[in-house]
Amino acid sequence: MLKNHPSDEQQTHFYKYQGAGNDFVLIDNRSLNFQYKDNKNVLQLCDRRFGIGSDGLMLLQDHPDYDFEMLYFNADGNLGSMCGNGGRCIVAFAKELGIIDRETNFLAVDGPHYAKISEEGNWVELQMIDVKDIANDGSAYVLNTGSPHYVDQVTDLKDMDVFSLGKAIRNNATYKAEGINVNFVEDKGDHLFVRTFERGVEDETFACGTGVTAVALAMAKAKDHKGSLKTDITVLGGKLRIEFDYDGKDFSNIFLCGPAELVFEGDVKL
Repeated sequence: MLKNHPSDEQQTHFYKYQGAGNDFVLIDNRSLNFQYKDNKNVLQLCDRRFGIGSDGLMLLQDHPDYDFEMLYFNADGNLGSMCGNGGRCIVAFAKELGIIDRETNFLAVDGPHYAKISEEGNWVELQMIDVKDIANDGSAYVLNTGSPHYVDQVTDLKDMDVFSLGKAIRNNATYKAEGINVNFVEDKGDHLFVRTFERGVEDETFACGTGVTAVALAMAKAKDHKGSLKTDITVLGGKLRIEFDYDGKDFSNIFLCGPAELVFEGDVKL
């Protein structure tokens, strides 16, 4: 028999969401009860052996000018830059909590975001920041879609050692200090196949929302495709779609579209 069962005050209620296999712990922190300045709490919850397990953790908090504020933490316990699939999941979470209906404007680390969600609550289209600058690093592209990304076109991606190759690029002399997310893309004709090594997680993830966004924009530039464009992308965890406008110089009206699903919820003792 279990003894000394912790009281409700000693537990934190959490929700586990996933978007194309990119998984997150979400906490309703409008009461500000969750202590995140001590990153040991975040590390514990994200740990796949000793905690709940996730690619990151998000807090939903009140904001006077928006429907809510999103605070995102990497699995290493540190505050992170924008997470696209996380943004889509927190929109589904806000709908689950009854904070929003079908549309929302919320605040993230890279600024305000608009999003719309299906009536069923499992498909979210999230507007990303506009992108003006795409640099080159050899044959690869480097750009920021809310987080910094390196995009490299390859063949035989299915059999690549993404962990080793991505880790080496993320930790090379150019990127080691600030870190970068490394995306490998293979053009399959009617869609792009993408695999990503993420900083902060320091591993390959099943999907990366800002990463597939960066890939779609970089490939449009590489192919000199202009206009109102749609790019279908397959990742290890499923399928995503990027919609955007490109005039040959700037990218605008960028939307990251895909599934966002509640996996389970529960209570955890910290």
